[in-house]
Amino acid sequence: MSVCYPSPVRKIHYNAWILALLSAVLQILIFPLPGFYVLGWLALTPLLVAFMRTQPASELQVEGSVRLQAGTPWQGFLLGYVCGIVWYAGTCYWTYDTMRQYGGLNAPMALLVLLLFCCYLGLYHGAFGLLVSLLARPHDNRRALVVAPFLWVAIELARTRISGFPWNLLGISQVDNVALCRIAGWTGVYGISFEIALVNVAVAVAFLIPRPRRGMMFAAALAAGAVLQSGRLVEAPPAKADRSALLVQQNIPVAGNWTPDYFQRTLQELTDLTERTAAEHHEPRIGLIVWPESPAPFFTNDVKFRQALSDMAHNANAWIIVGAIGSDATSVNDEGPLFNSAALISPQGEWTARYDKVHLVPFGEYLPFPSLFSFASGLTKEVGQFERGHSRVPLNAGGQLVGIFICYESIFPDEVRESANLGAHVFVNISNDGWYGDSGAYAQHLNQTRMRAIENDRWLLSATDTGVTAAIDPWGRIAASIPRKVRSALVVPYALTPVTTFYTRHGDWFAYACAIISFGALIERLTFAKHKKANLSS
Repeated sequence: MSVCYPSPVRKIHYNAWILALLSAVLQILIFPLPGFYVLGWLALTPLLVAFMRTQPASELQVEGSVRLQAGTPWQGFLLGYVCGIVWYAGTCYWTYDTMRQYGGLNAPMALLVLLLFCCYLGLYHGAFGLLVSLLARPHDNRRALVVAPFLWVAIELARTRISGFPWNLLGISQVDNVALCRIAGWTGVYGISFEIALVNVAVAVAFLIPRPRRGMMFAAALAAGAVLQSGRLVEAPPAKADRSALLVQQNIPVAGNWTPDYFQRTLQELTDLTERTAAEHHEPRIGLIVWPESPAPFFTNDVKFRQALSDMAHNANAWIIVGAIGSDATSVNDEGPLFNSAALISPQGEWTARYDKVHLVPFGEYLPFPSLFSFASGLTKEVGQFERGHSRVPLNAGGQLVGIFICYESIFPDEVRESANLGAHVFVNISNDGWYGDSGAYAQHLNQTRMRAIENDRWLLSATDTGVTAAIDPWGRIAASIPRKVRSALVVPYALTPVTTFYTRHGDWFAYACAIISFGALIERLTFAKHKKANLSS
């Protein structure tokens, strides 16, 4: 029997690279537009196996039968990092088109921006790989696998809090799973991410344990995934709705040539559409009319715009929420800070309140570090250099406390729940998803918005420029919607909800608990390694 010695340079086995790339592909497929949500229960499994089967073991190996073991933290980082880069490229590919069409960048520069974007956010997958590999011991992966679901949630929390881009958190893939999503009212979306990661760990264990025990473990893991997935078959009871709102989908091109005539014609068409639809509806009376965030140059201090909306509110005898560029100046010709805003107009035509967007989009609504990122200034010029708002206090529309968040803000669980915790009875999200074109981003954004309704047990009225404009019930279901890329208005049901969920009151407690558990496990692992090294040296 011949034997071979492993190379002194420990390399990542090619099987581990294949598994990491397979995991990236599966993670891409579980989000829209592919939307193969059932694959979420397996999407992380190849990556976890790759971490545990990274390199040849150090002992003698029988030729033709190389035994693999967990890699070093650096090797785990590389596997996770490559997986993350591919995953972000596959789900956020729309960044290229946005920078190309609206950022004023040529194709090579837009591609470079996408690559840099993926390389930056891929660091989080890399950190996951580093930490899981750090927890693994030679011939004993139990600690690493037990802690892995906690680590995954901790990394998602870091994505939210540090980089400010919690796009497509793992739990979002199960937004249509009515039964499973009930946990979100307690833990937020992070609890669902934990459940998915836990099943993935169980499947990974089935591939890692000795062959005679694999069948039973594999069957148990798949059974757990099947039970949790079966929640998609559950039909939730009808959501109570005793009010009506009118949602307007403007379908205005993002890049328009706004001459005075075009502006006036567009404004007239939209007000006519709104008033006509409101007049055709009788019972129950329309409580809210919502216009979306718009690419049109609608300024809150434009006399013509204000008069048109005041007349519309009076004629429809309804409260109006309208997306516009907020300004405290008395005239559009006066200089002053600008805000991405939602204005509230009473049935008497009075402009009573305004919400200014708190969490702005970097490179879209402001340019961070202008001297460093001057090449991306074209995108900001399309929409303006906005100042951020400072309050999430709900707006009072005749006794209805409305929690408003604008576009990108809907992907931040803890920020949205703040308005419900401050008393909001119903959510309103206004957005302009026209920036995304026909990519899958609009559907990804919609699913994240739906999760906010589930977490806070609130009706959510979502008005977008190009779609999807929809009423979302507290179960996260779309109760009524307007097809994409049409100019239309639709009367939709909703209700006011005064109660709050545990998550609404306590926020991201579960994610922080996972981070604390992960930190404790890492401290214990490093302490054990230090003591072991000291004992060996003595």
